[in-house]
Amino acid sequence: MRHRKHTFKIGRTSAHRRSLLANAVCSLIEHGRITTTLVKAKEVRRLAEKMVTLGKTGTLHTRRQAIAELQQVDKVGKLFSEIAPGFKERQGGYTRMMKLGPRIGDNAEMCILEFVENDEKAAAQKGAGAAAAAVAAPAAETPAAEDAPKA
Repeated sequence: MRHRKHTFKIGRTSAHRRSLLANAVCSLIEHGRITTTLVKAKEVRRLAEKMVTLGKTGTLHTRRQAIAELQQVDKVGKLFSEIAPGFKERQGGYTRMMKLGPRIGDNAEMCILEFVENDEKAAAQKGAGAAAAAVAAPAAETPAAEDAPKA
C-alpha cells in the first residue's frame, strides 16, 4: 500500500524537479502570479507556502534555508522584505489557484497561481485611488461649471 506517500515525479529526474519548483516559486515571488499546469501548481503551492512561512520567521537561519531551497538570493530578499510581512496575521493559505480549463495543444488542465494578499492590497489601492479621483473629479467640475457662460 502507498498510503500517505506523496510523490511528484512528472517524468523528470529529482534534480530537474527541484530546479523546476525553485524556479517556479521564484517567478511567483517576482511577478506575484504565474500560469502553469494544475499538477505543477499544486506542488509549487506547497513549496511557496513553506517559503512564506520561513519568511514570516525572518531569522538568519530561515533566510539561509530559503536560499538553499530557491538558489536565488535576490528573490529570497524580496520574499523576506516585501511578501512575508504582509502575511504576519495569516496562519496559512497564502496562495490562490484559479482554474483556466484545458490547454489547446495537449489538453493539460491549466490554472493561475497567485499570492492572496497582493490582490487584496492592489484592490484596496485601486479603491483608494478611485475614491480620491471621484472626490477630485466633482471638485474640478464645479469651478468649470460656474465659469462657463450661461446660454
